[in-house]
Amino acid sequence: MEPNSTNSVAARVRAWLDVRAADAATLDRVLAEVGGVLDRAAVEHGLAVEVACESRSPAVAFDRALTDRLAACLRGRGLDPVELPTAAGHDAGVLAAAVPSAMLFVRNPTGVSHSPAEHAELSDCLAGVEALAAIVEELACR
Repeated sequence: MEPNSTNSVAARVRAWLDVRAADAATLDRVLAEVGGVLDRAAVEHGLAVEVACESRSPAVAFDRALTDRLAACLRGRGLDPVELPTAAGHDAGVLAAAVPSAMLFVRNPTGVSHSPAEHAELSDCLAGVEALAAIVEELACR
C-alpha cells in the first residue's frame, strides 16, 4: 500500500495472487473470473486495475504407482489422504520428469503456504515423517 500506513487512504495497492489448478483450462477460467471481478470493482469505484502474470507453471504429473503406494500407506495408518494437484516447481516437480516421484503434503489448517504464517501441528508433521520413512523403507527393501 502507498502510503504504507494504517490510518491513510491508500493511493495504490499491490497484491499478489497464487492460483493453482489441476489443468490449464481450469486455471484459465479462474484467472478470467478473478480478472472480471477486479475489472467490475474498478469501474464501480472509479479506480484503475492492472493485472499481470508474473509466472505460470504447468501442473506436474507424479508417478501413479508411487502416489497410490503412498496413499495406501497413509490409509494403513488410519489417515484419509487427499490428492492435491500441484504445479510443483521445486525438486519434486523437476525430478518427476526423470524419475518416479510423488509429494507428501502435511495438513495445514490455515491453508497458508510458503509464508511465515504457515502452520502445521506437530502430530501431523510426525505422521508425514512416519509415512515417508515407511515408504522409503518399503522401496529400499523390495
